[in-house]
Amino acid sequence: MYILFEGIDTCGKSTQIELLAQKHPEILLTKEPGGTSFGIKAREILLADSLASKRAELLLFLADRAEHYEEIIEPNRDKIVVSDRGFVSGIGYALANGDFDFEELVKLNRFALKEHFPDKIILFLTNMETLQERTSAKTLDGIELRGLEYLLTVQEHMKESIIKLGIPHLFIDATESIESIHQSILTYLKV
Repeated sequence: MYILFEGIDTCGKSTQIELLAQKHPEILLTKEPGGTSFGIKAREILLADSLASKRAELLLFLADRAEHYEEIIEPNRDKIVVSDRGFVSGIGYALANGDFDFEELVKLNRFALKEHFPDKIILFLTNMETLQERTSAKTLDGIELRGLEYLLTVQEHMKESIIKLGIPHLFIDATESIESIHQSILTYLKV
């Protein structure tokens, strides 16, 4: 089973992935970008926000996604694979960046993923107040420096994309307690 944990920065998904892994060490954990050796290099470029072209940024994410699927997801289809981010983030950021068509983005991601979307998606939804509180306590990367309104726009595009695609999902209120969120995830995944 291929499961995506999605959400904008500081929403708590990495904390929940760690808790899930502690309870179920048999789960294979990965992330996009950064789950492969190519992905590590791609992540450095993307987080530096050094590309002038948003098309180049999109293509780099797609190249990482294709490599990630080939190297990590496909060979482990018989296991539970949890990815910290995936194609939903890719679509959300691309739509927030401007002149991209949803259907075209879906087509490109289907190509990168060999027509295999995840089995389940967990999307963490936060609000401006929580986002301000959490980002003020850390050093921001290049993408976070685009602004909190930008991140909330990305979040809305993620949510709308999941609904349009009809992929089984759980929307999490990221402002709830860590334990409450953890229990909701365990119940949803039935692990």
